[in-house]
Amino acid sequence: MNFVFLSPHFPPNYYPFCVQLRKQGANVLGIADAPYDHLRPQLKDALTEYFRVDDMHNYDQLLRALGYFTHHYGKIDGLDSLNEYWLETEAQLRTDFNINGLKADQISSIKRKSEMKKIYQKAGIEVARGQIVRSLKNAQSLISKTGFPVVAKPDVGVGAAKTYKIRNQMELNNFFFEKPPVDYFMEEFISGRIVSFDGLVDQDGSILFATAHAYSSGVMEAVNLDDDIYYYSYREIPQDLYSVGHRTLEAFKVRSRFFHFEYFRTLEDNLVALEVNMRPPGGLTTDMFNYANDIDIYSLWAEMIVNGSASVSSERPYHVAYVGRKSSRQYKYSHDAVLSECGDYLCHHEPIEGVFASAIGNYGYILRSSELDDVLRLAEYIQKVS
Repeated sequence: MNFVFLSPHFPPNYYPFCVQLRKQGANVLGIADAPYDHLRPQLKDALTEYFRVDDMHNYDQLLRALGYFTHHYGKIDGLDSLNEYWLETEAQLRTDFNINGLKADQISSIKRKSEMKKIYQKAGIEVARGQIVRSLKNAQSLISKTGFPVVAKPDVGVGAAKTYKIRNQMELNNFFFEKPPVDYFMEEFISGRIVSFDGLVDQDGSILFATAHAYSSGVMEAVNLDDDIYYYSYREIPQDLYSVGHRTLEAFKVRSRFFHFEYFRTLEDNLVALEVNMRPPGGLTTDMFNYANDIDIYSLWAEMIVNGSASVSSERPYHVAYVGRKSSRQYKYSHDAVLSECGDYLCHHEPIEGVFASAIGNYGYILRSSELDDVLRLAEYIQKVS
């Protein structure tokens, strides 16, 4: 099998995907703009060959790289980065080289929030009222039905970048004065907590692995207000969340991919769809999968890619939490005090790359316990400010 991995060095904790894919017997062919000498040794050993381009945004250079690999190794069987940023680029490359997976004509429904809404609604899944707004008049028409506040976000965007909560007419006027020249989707603000349904499906769309998480606050607030965030995994997935997650998988016809679906759990205990992501959850969440379930998600993914399916035994023995801290905030307890207090509950801790820091913090801690109260108590301890 010939598998092309775009940007195999980033995010830094994703290199085990390449390592495990090579262990499954695949030719792992890397493309990125990082110098080869900057790759970690484990990744170098996993790569059959590495093609460095000057600019990952130069599509002609990517075409030449895939042409080179095709000439030397034969037909490319798979291509991915497991990173939302490259989703459209991957789809176009799969289309141009007839590689299995998401193609260019399928990408709109999983990148455009306006198109996601239509699929959710067709599947009978509740959504927030909203529409693309290109003028102040469009927005005022929507707000006449929903009232303030509303949320405005790029119709195509990654994470919570350039997302705004608009509370009144003055903020609405300012939004249109400062709005970037891209399509924005505006929707009613939903009060509630963000929860996610996450996992991996095989080539037939059957779930190989599933889990769910609850978030302390929204990513939008973490970015725009410079707030802290933590999130934790459930040991038992709530039945309504599993049900709506499964319906989402069927509605979007997910095959041979990770998925990360986000919903609001409202104050009335309803689930309202937020968005779909055809990738693993960001940050260190793939490592959280492993700690929570005593599995190797990287190996499971690689086995699925090579064989079309795989099997794993998981009983979710632990709740696992990611707890972030930001360098801009003054905390009551030092890093050393955190290490001492957390003791054996602490699985892992590390600095976070700058591109993720605005959302999940400059430093991250992963905690686990069979009891949810343990991880919630320690999360509060870690993030307590002076």
